[in-house]
Amino acid sequence: MNFDLWFSIVNLSVMPAWALLVLAPNWDWTRKLIHSMLYPLALGAVYIAGMVLAYMGHGAEGGSFSSIEGVRTLFSSDVGMLIGWTHYLVFDLFVGAWEARDAQRREFSHWLLIPCLLLTFMLGPIGLFLYVVLRKLTGKGGWGLFET
Repeated sequence: MNFDLWFSIVNLSVMPAWALLVLAPNWDWTRKLIHSMLYPLALGAVYIAGMVLAYMGHGAEGGSFSSIEGVRTLFSSDVGMLIGWTHYLVFDLFVGAWEARDAQRREFSHWLLIPCLLLTFMLGPIGLFLYVVLRKLTGKGGWGLFET
């Protein structure tokens, strides 16, 4: 199996989703593809396929989540890297979509949301942190992620 090709496909596949969140947040197709979770679930299928391949012997032997060495071993194989990177991409997209929905619900400025989305795409938690801070500073919400 060509894991480099799959890595490139997964990596590039999130670009349209992030572009929709930034450039067309209210478009019907953004809601249908991103907010319906169709996009993240499709990436989740790649994640599951990678897990199956790893289970079938394409992964790193002796890897675990109980130590840094065990995690290093998991990521030492191509399938482990594909699984790990897909994991990050899926969850960052999930968080970015949540930020966009939350911002719309709170009437938070889309112009202020854009840097948050870009940082969430590139640096995950930093984008979420910035969104929550800006939301608090603008009076559009508190520190709690799910408060009304």
